[in-house]
Amino acid sequence: MDRRLVLEDTLFIMLYAGVTMAALIACCYLLFRRGNAFAPEVTSPVRLRRWAAAFLATMVLCHLWWMSLPYYILIDNQLAGEAICMGLDCVFLFPAMTVMLLTMLQDRRRPHWIVAIMIMPVVVALAVWVARPDDTIEQLMPVLLVAAYILFALYLAFFIYMIFAVRQYGKWLRDNYADLEHKEVWQSIVLLVVFILVIFAYWFDNYNKTLEYLIQLIIFIIIGLLLWRVETLQQLDGMTAQDADTAEMQVEPGEVAPSTLSSGIGQLLERRCEDAQLYLQHDLTLSQLSQTIGTNHYYLSQYFAQQGLTYNTYINDLRIRHFINLYHEAVAAQRAFTAQQLAHESGFRSYSTFGAAFKQRMGQTVTAWMREQKV
Repeated sequence: MDRRLVLEDTLFIMLYAGVTMAALIACCYLLFRRGNAFAPEVTSPVRLRRWAAAFLATMVLCHLWWMSLPYYILIDNQLAGEAICMGLDCVFLFPAMTVMLLTMLQDRRRPHWIVAIMIMPVVVALAVWVARPDDTIEQLMPVLLVAAYILFALYLAFFIYMIFAVRQYGKWLRDNYADLEHKEVWQSIVLLVVFILVIFAYWFDNYNKTLEYLIQLIIFIIIGLLLWRVETLQQLDGMTAQDADTAEMQVEPGEVAPSTLSSGIGQLLERRCEDAQLYLQHDLTLSQLSQTIGTNHYYLSQYFAQQGLTYNTYINDLRIRHFINLYHEAVAAQRAFTAQQLAHESGFRSYSTFGAAFKQRMGQTVTAWMREQKV
């Protein structure tokens, strides 16, 4: 089927233009709006906003060159125009997406040379094309297909890498943050999968009209999901994994030395965190706790590792114990209360986070536990 028949569909053109305009508006919003419309209490990373805007800008350009090159500029050589569009997608759209996804991981700044490697097959294929101007697109097709297959293999490798990177990032979050709300990025894997499937479906859909409509609707959803993810991801200001890896190991005056990890730090935690109820502070980080108790980030992290704990588990266990005490006090005093209220007073900013932590710690939901207490 010739795609020009699809482009003669007025409804499709309106949808296509609407998706392009949505990407442009979202791009301008991320670049120029200082506040946060989705979650006013969240301060999203500036670098991520810029890279997401760059990705959306390339999406706009992608829509423009697919609409113009094969069917209006290179109308006598439609196949060559489509091949050029695919090459432009690979050189601009894919790298912007890759860097944007890597930027979501705030534990360290990952090298971007991987992006150059991923687009190199396409650059080589385009260079061959330029070097052999007399060859037809049919003669160059084997080179383009090899480049496309290599690119697909590289993005499959990148997908596997992202799975491990996101898991590692989740572990780093649990080791350094008590509250994980607005910090986890597993949705980036979903975005990556959907986006790659859409791109390859767009390349090889053989211009099926129904699929063309579906692809544009999915792209519109991707724009909304991306905007929501960027707006609701919290900027992390604590120590990064690179900082922890390169932290100096000398003991500062007043700090607990490594030889006394199990006893000294344990006593400091009991006195300055548990007895002082420091765990009730929202968004308490490992770095803040280490400064409060008089040790450094590395030693405190090592202490939790020796105990077989994560920092997140340690703080949330204290908060759940506090919740249980508040519950029994409220029942004994016959005072009206809600589980949400007690959870907030116990240091949890989000009730959903509290519910998940409570079930993991107690082996049952909050509702089931409270029902048992009344028996």
